[in-house]
Amino acid sequence: MHCLFCKKESTGSRSQEHIIPESLGNTRHVLPVGLVCDSCNNYFSREVEKPFLESAAITVLRFHQAIPSKRGRVPSVQGVLVPRFPVMCWKEPKDSVLAHVALEEDGLKHLLSYDTGRIIIPAEGVPPSDRVVSRFLGKAGLEALASRLVRYPEGLEYLVTEPQLDAVRDHARRGTLPDWPYHVRRIYDANRTSPDERGSMVQVVHEFDILQTDSSEYYFILAIFGLEFALNLGGPEVDGYLAWLNCHEAASPLYWGRNAG
Repeated sequence: MHCLFCKKESTGSRSQEHIIPESLGNTRHVLPVGLVCDSCNNYFSREVEKPFLESAAITVLRFHQAIPSKRGRVPSVQGVLVPRFPVMCWKEPKDSVLAHVALEEDGLKHLLSYDTGRIIIPAEGVPPSDRVVSRFLGKAGLEALASRLVRYPEGLEYLVTEPQLDAVRDHARRGTLPDWPYHVRRIYDANRTSPDERGSMVQVVHEFDILQTDSSEYYFILAIFGLEFALNLGGPEVDGYLAWLNCHEAASPLYWGRNAG
């Protein structure tokens, strides 16, 4: 067995690779041990996933939706106790209610002098850089392709050796290109819920698929809290995706064709 990214022998690796990070609620979409070697796994966690997850926009989103890290902690955010006192705010996992607030002495004195207080918490933050996002999408997209071929060793070997995938492989692993464009838009509200296998309504945190266009381009489509990203796994352009949207009434591939309904 060889690593999907560095192509080195990976039979002795021990770590599983999560296609979508655990800190975005993923416990199901996991590649078998060895498809991504321990070295690449650790690198992605540190240099690709961490900058994405710790960006202000994703941190604020995870805070409001109370999505914990793999250690069970919801990220804290800085707010303001009106009129001007900074506060740090925490939530418990899967709890929409603000649970903890820490403020400095001046803010505490101000709060104690009034019967009520008002805390303003940011609704959004600065998004991660395009380079951070495209590397994150490239890594997850190539792994999503691999997840479809887990039962077919010859298919996995093709992914490892296919030269047309070397560009996205190297960009994800080494950040070789300063710019790899992707398409992003909102397709539904961040608070959307959907029935699970048991019929219980649960929040849609993330969902993804691979889109093959008529021109045989492969796009990785990922929605996080309703924000849809599309990245061309074959090269740094999105014209094919824009053409697909134009021909399909701007529908999301996540809800079109075999995914309709």
